[in-house]
Amino acid sequence: MKKDIMLILNTIGQTIYDKKGINILALDLTGVSSITDYVIIAEGNVDRHVIAIAQAIEENLEKLGEKPVYVEGMSTGDWVVLDYIGIMVHLFMPGLREKYQLEKLWKSGEIIDLQISVDPTQMALGSR
Repeated sequence: MKKDIMLILNTIGQTIYDKKGINILALDLTGVSSITDYVIIAEGNVDRHVIAIAQAIEENLEKLGEKPVYVEGMSTGDWVVLDYIGIMVHLFMPGLREKYQLEKLWKSGEIIDLQISVDPTQMALGSR
């Protein structure tokens, strides 16, 4: 990837947060996985919500000059995968995330502390 990896990871995390995605987890899999170096896992509420989050990620990363090499699941929305070679994004509906438990596949991966801006007015209003 050409851009700073943390900028891309933080952009993905912020996009998920801004679209009201939940349970965002980013893992550094460098040396752990042969598939990718980083993975972000998150949830949407329903299939349309998951698709909307995925579309927003694609749009925001395209502004940074990044396009996925592979996208899967946009037609159903229960599990969407965006593959950016070095970064894979897995977006689930809550039941499927629990069923597949990808976090356990990469339990030796290091958790990445994403820098997500939180709007305190939204928190105070209880909308999150």
